[in-house]
Amino acid sequence: MIGTLNIDIETFSSIDIKKAGLYRYVQSPDFQILLFAYSVNKGPTQIVDLAQDEFIPLHIIEALENPEVTKHAYNAPFEWYCLSKHLGMYGKHTVDWLSQWRCTMFHGLYCGYTAGLGPTAKALGLAQSKQKMTVGNSLIKVFSTPTKPTKKNGGRTRTLPHHEPEKWELFKEYCIQDVEVEKEIESKLSKFPVPEAEQKLWELDQQINAHGISVDNQLIEGAIQISNETTATLTEEAKQLTGLNNPNSAAQLKKWLSDQGMEVENLQKDTVGELIETTEGSVKRALEIRQEMSKTSVKKYLAMEAACCPDNKVRGLLQFYGANRTGRWAGRLVQVQNLPRNYLSTLGHARELVRDRNIEALKLIYGNVPNTLSELIRTAFIPSYGHVFLISDFSAIEARVIAWLAGEQWRLEVFRTHGKIYEASASQMFGVPIELIKKGNPEYELRQKGKVAELALGYQGAKGALMQMGALNMGLTEEELPDIVRRWRSSNKRIVDLWFALENAALHVMRTGQPAGVKGLLIARESDIQNGLDFLTVTLPSGRKLFYVKPFLDENDFGKEAVHYRGLNQTTKKWEKISTYGGKMTENIVQAIARDCLAVTLKRLAEAGYQTVMHVHDEAVLDVPKEHADLEKVERIMSQPIDWAPGLNLNADGFTANYYMKD
Repeated sequence: MIGTLNIDIETFSSIDIKKAGLYRYVQSPDFQILLFAYSVNKGPTQIVDLAQDEFIPLHIIEALENPEVTKHAYNAPFEWYCLSKHLGMYGKHTVDWLSQWRCTMFHGLYCGYTAGLGPTAKALGLAQSKQKMTVGNSLIKVFSTPTKPTKKNGGRTRTLPHHEPEKWELFKEYCIQDVEVEKEIESKLSKFPVPEAEQKLWELDQQINAHGISVDNQLIEGAIQISNETTATLTEEAKQLTGLNNPNSAAQLKKWLSDQGMEVENLQKDTVGELIETTEGSVKRALEIRQEMSKTSVKKYLAMEAACCPDNKVRGLLQFYGANRTGRWAGRLVQVQNLPRNYLSTLGHARELVRDRNIEALKLIYGNVPNTLSELIRTAFIPSYGHVFLISDFSAIEARVIAWLAGEQWRLEVFRTHGKIYEASASQMFGVPIELIKKGNPEYELRQKGKVAELALGYQGAKGALMQMGALNMGLTEEELPDIVRRWRSSNKRIVDLWFALENAALHVMRTGQPAGVKGLLIARESDIQNGLDFLTVTLPSGRKLFYVKPFLDENDFGKEAVHYRGLNQTTKKWEKISTYGGKMTENIVQAIARDCLAVTLKRLAEAGYQTVMHVHDEAVLDVPKEHADLEKVERIMSQPIDWAPGLNLNADGFTANYYMKD
C-alpha cells in the first residue's frame, strides 16, 4: 500500500526558466521530463529514464493520481506543474491535485532555514554523503538546456543521453541523490511540522500563481521600442557632447568631468541630481542625460515579455515564504514588490501613446520619456477581457499591529476613529491639538516630523534610522533628530516597553530553558537532540511560529549580552551568525502578524469567489467581471475582524481600475 511518494525530476525546455519562470518553461512545446526518480514509503529510490523510452510504472502512475497518496518534493510547485502536463491534467484537476503535495523547501523556510536543497542540507548538518551532488548544475546545463551548435558537436542544438553516456549516468545518480537528500531534510524537520492552515495557504498561493495576470503586450512592445530609440538618441547626443566612446560608462564620464574641472566621487542617482543643480552648460546637459537614462531601464518590460505565456498571462510572480522567518511573500521575475510609483494624472493618455509608439507626442507632452515609461510599468498589468481590477489594501497595517500588540491606547483610538496617525503622532510628540495640524496652519510642519518618526522609529530605530528614512531631505536638520527620537519614545512608552519585554524574555528563555509569555506571544526553546536541531521560537497569535535556528548567547557589537542565531545574512547572502535585539524581534513579529492578516484576507476573498491575481505588500489585486465589481464588498471583507486578534482594528481602502496602478 503506497502512502507517500518522494519525487524529483529532471527536465528539458528551450525556455530559460530563470528569466521566464516555471509556467512559461513548462508551456514550451519542446518541454520534456527526462528523468523521474521516486521513493515509495521512504524506501530505496528508483529512477525512470524517460528520455530513453522507459515508462513510469503503472502502480506509480496510479499512486500519483490517488488522492490518498501524499507526494513530497523539494520546491514541489516544479514537480506538481511539470507532472500535471506530463500526465495530461488540465484546469481544475491540476489545482485539485495541489492538496496532495507537500513542499520540503517550504517546510525548511518555515523552520527558519534558507532556500535551496544544497544550502538547506548543509545548514541542517547532513553528512556529506547525504548532501546534494555539486556536479548537478553543470549536468543540468548539458542536458536540460539547449546546446550551442559547433563543428565539434556536429551542429546539434541539444545534448541527448547517447551523446554523453557517462555524464548521463551521472545525471541519473544526481536525480536519485536529490530524492535522498529531500527525504533526509523531511525526516530531520518532522518534529516541527508545517501547520495545516499554512499548508492550505501554500495551496492557495500556487493557485494564484498558476492563474496568472494578463499583460498588455502592445504596451510592452511599444515601451521597449521607444526606450531603445530614446536610449540611442540620448547616447548619440552624449557622444557628441563629450567625445566619449561610451558616455554610459561611469569611469569614462568621471574622467571627462574631471577634465572639465569637476571631481566627483561617484555618479549615483542622488549625486547626479545634486550636481545638476550646481552646474551649467555642457556639463549640466551631460549629467541630465545620465539622469534621464537612469530613470528607468526596460528590464521589467523585458521580464514581462520573457515570462508571458501563450495566453498573454504572466505567472509565478510571487514566492511563498520568500521573506525568511516572517513568512511574507517575495517578488519573482518582474519583482512586483518594487515597481516604480505612478504620479501622472493622464496615465491613460500616456499608455495610448506608448501603445501607438508615438515617441514624438510623448516627448512633446511629457518631456522625459524614460521617466514616463517608468511610471507606466504598473499599467502593463491588465484585467482579463470584460473584467476590471479591484485593488484594495490595508491602511497603516504595521502601525495598527504594533499599537495592538503593545496596547498603546492612544494609537488604538486613532485607528478606531480618524486614522490620521502622522498628525496624531505629531500631536502627542509636541503637545499640539491635532485640529491645528492641517494645511494652511504653521503647525502643519509638525506632521512631517510625525511622519518620519512613524516610519523610522517603531522598531527601536534612532537618529540613524531617521536619516536613512530621508529625514534630512524633508527639511529637518541633523541637530533636531535626537529630540524627535526622544519625543516619539516618550509618547509611545508601551511600544518601548514591548521592545525590552521581548528582549528580556528571549534572554530569560536562553538562560533558563523555560518558556516566557509576552503580550499573547509565547517565546520558547524547542529542540530535537537526536536530529541536532535547536530553535528559539515565537508562537504568534495565529498559531504560526517564527524560528531562530541554533540560538546562543554572546556579546553583540556593543559588548552587551544578546541572543544570536544562525541565519541568512541579507547583505552577504551567506548562512552565518546573526545577532538580534528587542526592536528587531518586534519588527519580525509585527511584520509576521501583518502577513498573517493578509493571509486570512486572501483566504476570505477566495471563499467569497474572488480571483486574486497578485498581491503586493498589503494590497490585493482582484480580477473581477465588470458586472460583479463590488468594491465596497471587498473592502468589507478586508476590514473584517480576525478571530485570533481581538481588538485589532483593520481598515481597507480600494478603487476600481482598467489597469494596475497606484491610486
